[in-house]
Amino acid sequence: MEKPSSEQGSREHLIHPEFPPSRFPFLSVVLWFDQSNNPGTALLSWSVFFLLVVGVPIISHFVLVCSDCDFHHRRPYDAVVQLSLSIFAGISFVSLSYWSRKFGMRRFLFLDKLLDVSDKVRIEYEAEIQRSKKRLMIFVLPSLTLEATYRIWWYISGSNQIPYLINPLLSNIIACTLQLSSWLYRNAIFITVCILYQITCHLQILRLNDFARCFASEITDVGVALAEHQKIRRNLRIVSHRFRRFILLSLILVTGTQFMALLTTTRASVAVNIYEVGELALCSLSLVTGVFICLRSATKITHKAQSVTSLAAKWNVCATVDSFENLHDGETPTASNVESQISTCRNEMDPSDDEEGEGDDELDNTKIHPVYANTISYQKRQALVTYLENNKAGITVYGFLVDRSWLHTIFGIELALLLWLLNKTIVNIP
Repeated sequence: MEKPSSEQGSREHLIHPEFPPSRFPFLSVVLWFDQSNNPGTALLSWSVFFLLVVGVPIISHFVLVCSDCDFHHRRPYDAVVQLSLSIFAGISFVSLSYWSRKFGMRRFLFLDKLLDVSDKVRIEYEAEIQRSKKRLMIFVLPSLTLEATYRIWWYISGSNQIPYLINPLLSNIIACTLQLSSWLYRNAIFITVCILYQITCHLQILRLNDFARCFASEITDVGVALAEHQKIRRNLRIVSHRFRRFILLSLILVTGTQFMALLTTTRASVAVNIYEVGELALCSLSLVTGVFICLRSATKITHKAQSVTSLAAKWNVCATVDSFENLHDGETPTASNVESQISTCRNEMDPSDDEEGEGDDELDNTKIHPVYANTISYQKRQALVTYLENNKAGITVYGFLVDRSWLHTIFGIELALLLWLLNKTIVNIP
């Protein structure tokens, strides 16, 4: 009895030997926040967090506020910027710390469950993790580049107005480096959690795609298909439960910070120009982007799950309508019967109309190969379709299903607030 389990353990070790970060470059970034094993790493991680998320923003705001500077170098919105970034970085860091201590990053990313999936799903999932570091750079580096450009200009052009300690050049270099490090750290940790959410959602999308392929072939056991769908639903509940607080807090706080920014910039007594509001607009753009990553990943799963239900209903219709009613008991279907069955079910698919419409899901265009009527009974097919229709999979936030209408509403609100803020910024460029 112990031999199979030892063989399975050795197989798991061969697939994911000790979860090496070098295999997945993005995870080396995530493991920097991992506090599950080494207390020294946890102490260092928290120390850096308090330095860059709490210490540097407070010192920067109160020491370098530069209230006596000219209007190009005043920072009236610095409190809103620093508070917004620090709040989201704090939520992200606490969430990562909790997940790493409770689950460990290997289990958190379902890497220990890859033995239960097909080779195609495992390969595509690992490829998605490999691409995540590039995705992180795409979202973080433009923001850092613009912030670095502004900061360097601010220190160079206002060197005779900015407060300093002992040596002005050295003081400005250290202050600029710490501020840029703080900006990078706070943006990166928030976007990192959003990408982690995207990764875990992508695995479930791959499993749904793999599950949907069974309807394009001959299904002989409804119980196997039912068990696989239940596994997927369970994983989706786990993902929803782990991220629900982070998603809800992000939605509430990003909307709150947007309103706070707009109320501040629309005051009649406050001047608005690109030098003063540019950093606030850049901060808002980064936060809205992170929230959009999470919501888009969640809605993709919900849409995919709905496509699977539609595909199952189509499969049931094809198998039912094209049943061999003219066959006697025990009679073997002939080639003409089979050809008639397949052509009848595919008559809506014109070969000249293979081009997919814009925005179509690939599951909607899956070609169905109807099963023989005596392979699987109508009652079993109908039971499976009924189960899928009444047990829809998807990402939820405290019971609310995140679908496209949810995304459109929230994104419309956030985009309106962001565009309003950008309009206040851009139209006042001197």
